[in-house]
Amino acid sequence: MTIKTTCPYCGVGCGLTVETDKAGGLSLAGDTEHPANQGRLCVKGSALGQTLGESERLLHPRVDGRRESWQQALDQVSERLQRTILEHGPDSVAFYLSGQLLTEDYYVANKLMKGFIGSANVDTNSRLCMSSAVAGYKRAFGADAVPCNYDDIELADLVVLVGSNAAWNHPVLFQRLSRAKASRPETKVVVIDPRRTATSKLADLHLSLRPGSDISLFNGLFDFLVDRGEIDSDFVQQHTEGFEVAWAQVRNQVRQYSVESDCDLDSAELKQFYQWFADSPKTVTLFSQGVNQSSHGVDNANAIINCHLLTGRIGKPGAGPFSITGQPNAMGGREVGGLANQLAAHMGFDRADQINTVARFWKAPNIATQPGLMAVPLIEAIERGQVKAIWIMGTNPVVSLPDSDRVARALAGCETVILSDCVAETDTSCFADILLPAQGWSEKDGTVTNSERRISRQRGLLPPSGEAKPDWWILSQVAQRLGFAEAFNYQSPVEIFREHAALSGFENRGERIFDISALAQLDQQQYDALQPIQWPVTTACPEGTPRLFGDGRFVTPNGRARMLAVSPSKPKQQPDKQHPWIVNSGRIRDQWHTMTRTALAPPLFQHRQEPFIEIHPDDAERQRLAEGSLARLRNGQGSYVGRIRFDEGLRLGNLFVPMHWNRQFCSQGRSGALMAPVTDPLSGQPESKHGVAALQPFDQRWQACLFVREPLQTEPETDYWARTPLAHSQLYRLASEQAVTDWPGWCRQALGQPTLWLADAQQGQFRAAGMQQGRLQWLLLVIDSEQKIDPDWIDQLLALAELDRQQRRRLLSGRDCQAEPKGPVICSCFQVGQRQIEAAVAAGADSVEQLGRELQCGTNCGSCVPELQQLLEIEALSRSA
Repeated sequence: MTIKTTCPYCGVGCGLTVETDKAGGLSLAGDTEHPANQGRLCVKGSALGQTLGESERLLHPRVDGRRESWQQALDQVSERLQRTILEHGPDSVAFYLSGQLLTEDYYVANKLMKGFIGSANVDTNSRLCMSSAVAGYKRAFGADAVPCNYDDIELADLVVLVGSNAAWNHPVLFQRLSRAKASRPETKVVVIDPRRTATSKLADLHLSLRPGSDISLFNGLFDFLVDRGEIDSDFVQQHTEGFEVAWAQVRNQVRQYSVESDCDLDSAELKQFYQWFADSPKTVTLFSQGVNQSSHGVDNANAIINCHLLTGRIGKPGAGPFSITGQPNAMGGREVGGLANQLAAHMGFDRADQINTVARFWKAPNIATQPGLMAVPLIEAIERGQVKAIWIMGTNPVVSLPDSDRVARALAGCETVILSDCVAETDTSCFADILLPAQGWSEKDGTVTNSERRISRQRGLLPPSGEAKPDWWILSQVAQRLGFAEAFNYQSPVEIFREHAALSGFENRGERIFDISALAQLDQQQYDALQPIQWPVTTACPEGTPRLFGDGRFVTPNGRARMLAVSPSKPKQQPDKQHPWIVNSGRIRDQWHTMTRTALAPPLFQHRQEPFIEIHPDDAERQRLAEGSLARLRNGQGSYVGRIRFDEGLRLGNLFVPMHWNRQFCSQGRSGALMAPVTDPLSGQPESKHGVAALQPFDQRWQACLFVREPLQTEPETDYWARTPLAHSQLYRLASEQAVTDWPGWCRQALGQPTLWLADAQQGQFRAAGMQQGRLQWLLLVIDSEQKIDPDWIDQLLALAELDRQQRRRLLSGRDCQAEPKGPVICSCFQVGQRQIEAAVAAGADSVEQLGRELQCGTNCGSCVPELQQLLEIEALSRSA
């Protein structure tokens, strides 16, 4: 059977075509008819089929550590919430949601808490991703309304990417841009990012600005455009307000100091960017976490939007300020009021008439009347004892929030922690009093909305695992037990969607741009057949709306867009003598959030296998840090240990660490432990792109690779460990600052009696293996370098029922002497290693296309293409030298 659904990863919202069989198997491919991806998938989407087993699933409800029935678990949830509310009031409870939820789930959660419990303490991990963009759009346009669509990227003459490594974080969108530039080479691409990333490979110009200086850069652009008369005067006069105040602020800035100095940019390159912008009526500015995750992220967004309003580049094909979101349903959550400062259907707490509108539609006399606690203040309120019960749904805040060690302490002290999730073991689940098994991506049915306002159906592919239930059903059951049965008597997602759509049009006479009321009468069959569509969807626009504000009318009281006076300010976390390094955190190519899904697909772990610290080689030389060595970052919040990687694309004094690793996969790899809980005062979004820390070598006495058949039952008792899932086994990298004097004894205590072992005390090396009835159970290699072993070969041995004589003889060497290891994986789709690529290049392959023909690398999702280009450039430089 063929089913069309939507990818659960980033905000691009790629369509999938899935073939299922009667045995429960499935195969998937990109949906060629979906407008977002047109058949393409990234490596994560392509590997979804490998993430659907039950081995890591939460299958049954658990209460206080005991398995219980759904009846008992739901009774306990409602009783504990009810008791807390009666004793301490509605603001003593909170929900913390996720952009992984479907819109229908989100809607029920917000309706229950804001409408019937009577508190707005409902926030979401989307707070960490795009809330600054939301606030910027609302300030400028009067609504959280992204004006563009993906086609505009292909139609633009100039595409500016600000704080976005789209090649890794939105790869399908990046491939659309790459193909557009290939077909129209005159298209200019400018990348604005302190790091030179994979995205920069496509750029005609890369501006490596000082971190946190975006406002100064775009205020300088504003000044340049006005000074040279490159503005749309008619548009400014007829459709905007605030120009004079914004212009005065800009003039005041440029009189005080130069943009070149503040941004630390070359004057010629800066002027080139400004001139290209002035010369390109079709300009799209894509901005993402580098803009949003800032203590002045809202002002960053408005500085960008100001330049588009000044030039009238909005609402037109190939033009607009375009926030690309990080999660599959971050926008759907915003539609229903998923943030603590929002009501449903783009209504807000700042207007009493809108509070009244929602209350009457829901028939909710106890509706909340003021904003609730945003994510970071919510944790602080839990720590103070103000919030005594929290229900977390589909997210892992102990990893993703800043000051993550503090988050763990707060949850440990909270009276009641309820967690709905599809994963059994996370850094957050260990603090839960009640665990509720939620359906996962392949089982859920509902809708999501992507970055271009496109609503798509997510359809269930497989039967629920264990006793897993939809989030909307769990919430509805609790609501009924709390006494709100009539308002939450939902039997299917379509009923919730119809209500959501109806609310969007309720008493909406055009003043609210989010309106999908034309979908409010869908029956089950129409809902099942719903095709991707961009809101607004009204009787006037029944086929959806590709772009917004083409008529020059905005959603403000007077219909004019607002230019905002914004002034540059430094990040709140500033380096000092004790913490001299600036620490940037972010996503990597093949992982997603806290790896609860991507870690289930071993190929996705091969590109970057353990936590790392990227540093410029010149900085590393001054710190006497060798590439591949371990180092520790430390500050007042916590510490982080990772493997040193050299990156000439970093600014001096700057470091980059990945955001994904957690206690399930390493000892000290949570990047959130380094980030202070500093937020934008308007959006509440944390400043996760500009932490500070001290950097020290990890004074290791030994390091080792340990291969085991299954994950260890307890964490290794070493100062550092990191686990990498392989196809048939688990690889643990171990290191310690303490010497081991008795390695056979260490093995007996940690692993069991070694069957084979070899010691070289002079070299400080030890190798041992454990066997049972001829089958390899574990292999420990205490060695100075991984370059001498082949993890793939060892992984294959662990899959065998019995080793032959030759394999046993070679076992302690850690490699098959007759085969060359492929090296670090560059192409995850086809598991092509760096050494394989280097060998092909040395043999004459001189283009990405030729490498693709010979090795297949770069021929599927394209995410590895920038790295292939880099390897080709290195070989070319070597030959010329």
